[in-house]
Amino acid sequence: MQTSSKAKGAMIALAALTAIGVAAWIYQLASGLAVTGMSNINSWGAYIIMFMLFVGLSAGGLIVASSAHVFNIQKFKKVALPAVITSTVCICCAGMFILIDLGGIQRVWRILAGPNPSSVLVWDMTIITIYLIINILDLVWITRGDEHKVEVLSRIALPVAILVHSVTAWIFGLQIARAWYSAIMAPIFVASAMDSGLALLLIALAALERAGVFTTGDELFKSLAGLLATCIAVDAFFIGCELLTMAYPQAGEAVALGHMLTGATAPFFWFEVICGLLVPFCILVFAKNREKRGLVLVASALVVLGVFAKRVWLLLTSFITPNVQGANGISLGTYAAQADAADMWAQVGSYAPTPIEALIVIGVISLGALAFMILSGKLLTPSTPKDEASNTTAENAA
Repeated sequence: MQTSSKAKGAMIALAALTAIGVAAWIYQLASGLAVTGMSNINSWGAYIIMFMLFVGLSAGGLIVASSAHVFNIQKFKKVALPAVITSTVCICCAGMFILIDLGGIQRVWRILAGPNPSSVLVWDMTIITIYLIINILDLVWITRGDEHKVEVLSRIALPVAILVHSVTAWIFGLQIARAWYSAIMAPIFVASAMDSGLALLLIALAALERAGVFTTGDELFKSLAGLLATCIAVDAFFIGCELLTMAYPQAGEAVALGHMLTGATAPFFWFEVICGLLVPFCILVFAKNREKRGLVLVASALVVLGVFAKRVWLLLTSFITPNVQGANGISLGTYAAQADAADMWAQVGSYAPTPIEALIVIGVISLGALAFMILSGKLLTPSTPKDEASNTTAENAA
């Protein structure tokens, strides 16, 4: 398929942003993680936030694709290939963010040489590797039209897609030293994966149709938008359950809840609740609105941004109050602390991404978008209006 001049321009711009991100990452490798906004108090930042976001975006795409074959939903099978392409790209981006956050990537071989089976991080590495292999096999077999192999693989892919985000949730939910400690952390993560992943798929489908690469069809697009409304409602329910537990008298989480509602991370919390859940649901709950692609895309974009905001407040709220207090405090480990002994110790954490972090994040996202464009151009076949009309007639006759 020939690439339009606009697409070529976009690919060149994405490649340039990727190159800048790689240069920033090399600088970080040479200088250490002290060039980021992280410290010994706020040991996780933008990279882990983006890791959580992209794992969810990936899992949601594969859940849609595999569910179409497991439950024999014919109309959803049409978007299985774009969904798997989206899923594959997103899980690769998530893996890159983890490697970037490690800092000393040259020591990553130690994870393979001496894994600790009791570590949730080892569980996560294992399930993400399996998940990536499933995505690649799915791409190959869907492209080849091997329906039997795809159906068999989908029965494995569906639980693995749910598990991959559950294990990511357990990285936080099993740490009782932080306010992340929660029995329903995994269901919350899976629910947010469903709505954010499906929202991203709708945006991707609209972009592919505008580029003339793939035709979804109005009825299918409307049906996916209705499913997104349901996923948003489930996500909101789980968050409500968590907040009720935190707010209930003597629940032991009053401090964390106060930070979340009125503290430094409060803007992200309220954005997620209002703009990421309430507004998109109010848009998509009405059938007439689901027929308007512009409104659906606005709602989808708000859902993705809302889940991003959720990842911010989920991660950073638990770092506001250090879990080590007394004496001089915690050694920050930053360049400023090394230069001035008076700034070496702290009892209050603060975090803001540095320009280096921002450039690296933009670089990874740009690389993901570039990979999506290339894979879509290679694997997807444009549908003509005649083909779509024929398919619709066949479905009605059936």
